[in-house]
Amino acid sequence: MSKLKSAIWPYVTLMRLDRPIGILLLLWPTLGALWIAAEGFPDLTVLLVFILGVIIMRSAGCAINDFADRDIDGKVWRTESRPLATGQLQAKHAVILFVVLAIIAFCLVSLLNTMTIWLSLVAVLLAASYPFMKRFTHLPQLYLGIAFGWAIPMAFAAQTETIPTIAWLLFLANIIWTTVYDTFYAMADRDDDLLAGIKSTAVLFGDDDLKIQGVLQASYILVMVLIGKQLEMSWVYYLAVVVAAGFFVYQQYLSRHRDAKACLRAFLNNNWLGGCLFAGIVLHYMMIVE
Repeated sequence: MSKLKSAIWPYVTLMRLDRPIGILLLLWPTLGALWIAAEGFPDLTVLLVFILGVIIMRSAGCAINDFADRDIDGKVWRTESRPLATGQLQAKHAVILFVVLAIIAFCLVSLLNTMTIWLSLVAVLLAASYPFMKRFTHLPQLYLGIAFGWAIPMAFAAQTETIPTIAWLLFLANIIWTTVYDTFYAMADRDDDLLAGIKSTAVLFGDDDLKIQGVLQASYILVMVLIGKQLEMSWVYYLAVVVAAGFFVYQQYLSRHRDAKACLRAFLNNNWLGGCLFAGIVLHYMMIVE
């Protein structure tokens, strides 16, 4: 059993299944989009496909990310124990795993309608290209927002075979939110990234990082309020938005000294923010049914 675990565990860590925060941050807005598209509990098959798809594609994204960063991760304190950096796995293992997971995800999405299948091809392209963005632009966090947020129009397409304006507003909100939390993540690595020549919003924002983060956080809250007005959401949704704003204030407090571990805590706090907003959406539709 110990030999089997030692053989499997590097793949588990390569996919970050031991650290599911990325899955959750991708899952909350995706589930919210499904609930809004269905105006309540979504189709069970669609729901299961998207939950599994989120887990699989996030895992695939981590595999290809470590392939892209295999020569960098060993120089960064937070990533030096990753399996490609330590030599537990080789670069080809990460590529093979990405391809296998992408095929499994495509098999899942083939259970859905044609529009969703076509959109899934864009999702794979975004997942495969994101890890290389930090070499060409200081905005890889924004690109990650597009990659993560693409599940939102896919959710509407799967549930309704249309992509209405509200889906694109949710997509925009997710781009802003992802940029915020991934910038906190990048702030923890900023010193190492500067030495390695890696680009990020944390590097781009420099000493104005928390001010710009505040502007982005306020913008996200405003877009979520606009979404609520467009959907004629009830008070419980707006209560969730207020709590989310409180989480943003707390994240600013945590990262005020720009300590690396504190910035990571601010990043992790977004899980509670996403879960809170999803709960507000679910409770709204439950109240309507009652």
